Amino acid sequence: MKVLAAMSGGVDSAVAAARAVEAGHEVVGVHLALSRMPGTLRTGSRGCCTVEDSMDAQRAANIIGIPYYVWDFSERFKLDVVDDFIAEYAAGRTPNPCMRCNERIKFAALLEKAIDLGFDAVCTGHYASILTDADGNRELHRASAWAKDQSYVLGVLTAEQLAHSMFPLGATPSKAEVRAEAAERGFSVATKPDSYDICFIPDGDTRGWLAERVPPATGDILDRDGNTLGSHEGAAAFTVGQRKGLSIGTPAADGKPRFVLEVRPISNTVVVGPKEALAIKEIAGTRFTWAGLAPEHPDVAFDCDVQIRAHADPEPAVAQVVPTDDGGLELRILPVEPLTGVAPGQTAVVYLGTRVLGQCTIDRTVSALAVTEPATAAHA
Repeated sequence: MKVLAAMSGGVDSAVAAARAVEAGHEVVGVHLALSRMPGTLRTGSRGCCTVEDSMDAQRAANIIGIPYYVWDFSERFKLDVVDDFIAEYAAGRTPNPCMRCNERIKFAALLEKAIDLGFDAVCTGHYASILTDADGNRELHRASAWAKDQSYVLGVLTAEQLAHSMFPLGATPSKAEVRAEAAERGFSVATKPDSYDICFIPDGDTRGWLAERVPPATGDILDRDGNTLGSHEGAAAFTVGQRKGLSIGTPAADGKPRFVLEVRPISNTVVVGPKEALAIKEIAGTRFTWAGLAPEHPDVAFDCDVQIRAHADPEPAVAQVVPTDDGGLELRILPVEPLTGVAPGQTAVVYLGTRVLGQCTIDRTVSALAVTEPATAAHA
């Protein structure tokens, strides 16, 4: 096949590109320039897609012996990822920019351009596997090394996108093996640290970064019964599960710490309460997709596992597509045991064993602790 290898400048994508060549494919390497902001020349291991990364990718491509290009996707990245990130926080949600980047840049904008140029597939260094069922349908599965598995951040891929995707590292037992292979190939990135955090916030100060882009507005901090406990200077600075920085002068009646339970952008209020109220018994989202073949009867409740963060453990659950009050549809997920650390805007990925069935962006959550119950009540 004619393959476009997305080369981030890291060790994983370099080895993936080399493996694609050895598999007999005609490979071209491409690095995505995603930012025009100054100060993005990385000096540590934080972030990705910098000038330094572009040079690392080119050195690897030269060793592999493939053509190499840099494509400017900065405008699309700003609109689809950065601006979306700001809008989601302003709306009281907690977005995952890496999911949006995979969904809208690497496997939408990049894949669309690749197909227009005559490529058959896009190859990346993600740790995930694509398998084919008995009828020839392609399925997205976890990588063999669960500790490194990245299938969660690929849960947004559709059947059409899977048909043009390639993940050569999916069956690799460990990251150490990939680094050893990179060293044998002479790649300078063999010992390069992994990237982490949000690539367009180089210093990692998300709250400070948002404060410059979401105008602050004073609002009330409420308890679960609607009583005003204090005030804040900008709801976007709060996230569900946050404990510190609430600035509430009066302690709770039971003396226990309070946590952020909700951020309500329309009323510009923040709701706080006991830790027990962070336990979530139901999540749902109207923006859902299926990774490959959809369930034959999604309106019938089915057993599954749900994962709400990239490094979270999968939890047993029951899922079902149900009608909403406004005539739409939502994917409703009921975990067997309450989940913690869940906020609207996060992505819930649904698994059947190792297979990624689909995903939804969480629009709403339901606490396992009813508002009318005392704070010390047991979970529902």
